[in-house]
Amino acid sequence: MTINYLKQMNKILTFFVLFCFLANAQSKISTRVFYQLNYKPMKDSLKIDSTLTILDITDKFSLYRDFDLVSQDSLLTNMAEKMHKTGVFFDASKSIKWPKFTFKVKKDYIKNNTIFIDGIFQKYFSYTEESYINWQILNETKNINNYNVQKAITNFGGRKWIAWFSNSLPFHDGPYKFNGLPGLIIYLHDTDNNYIWKLVGLEKINDFFELSFTEKISGFTDKIIDISKEKFAKSYIAFRNDPFAESRLNISQKMRDSKMPGTDMTVGELLKNQEERVKKYFESNNNTIEIN
Repeated sequence: MTINYLKQMNKILTFFVLFCFLANAQSKISTRVFYQLNYKPMKDSLKIDSTLTILDITDKFSLYRDFDLVSQDSLLTNMAEKMHKTGVFFDASKSIKWPKFTFKVKKDYIKNNTIFIDGIFQKYFSYTEESYINWQILNETKNINNYNVQKAITNFGGRKWIAWFSNSLPFHDGPYKFNGLPGLIIYLHDTDNNYIWKLVGLEKINDFFELSFTEKISGFTDKIIDISKEKFAKSYIAFRNDPFAESRLNISQKMRDSKMPGTDMTVGELLKNQEERVKKYFESNNNTIEIN
């Protein structure tokens, strides 16, 4: 959950007509891998949450993200068109499912690097690192979901990981940043089971778009600022501590007091609702994938 979605609402409120971008953008063919992710959002808690994530594999790169970032494109497109035609604001938060994770991980096969992208305050930042994970491949094998798989282990991001991969699927890739095994990762978890990915489906996508409608209206076409991983981490910590600091500086009191089109809700009330949502999310999600 990031400020990207406040930015998304602001663009909806100004009656954008961006729903046609999908028809005009160039599409690719991808193999879409569906991973069910079960994870512990809180440190020192037994609570388990889950979300469906996807890995789109093309000939030149792969793209990992929360499926909710792309699954509701048609709903958002219809809502945007309706608001544009009627001039009346609809609170999209009551109709759509917000993604559990807003970041994207892009693995560039040509440059052999991994790009992590997410929104911090009202901008999009990325950092780039080498696509290399030091795996130890073991002789142990078994069957998972009718796939003959082999075991591999590694240390990554401050955790110890166990992966089960299948060389019958000729993709050297997997969920999140994980890659480099001689086959697709079918099952992956850390030794304390904080994060568990399991392959639940494969699908060929003939009209794959790198940008979903949700991401389009959230500003992913704006310039993404590439910074170091260390600087990204510091900026993200500041964002978690006060996610609306930048917004408060940029929105005048007059704008806060103005009413949303066709409603009795003020901009200030909308901002307050969004701030409470983001703060609640961060308070209940402090167990990150990488802990170092």
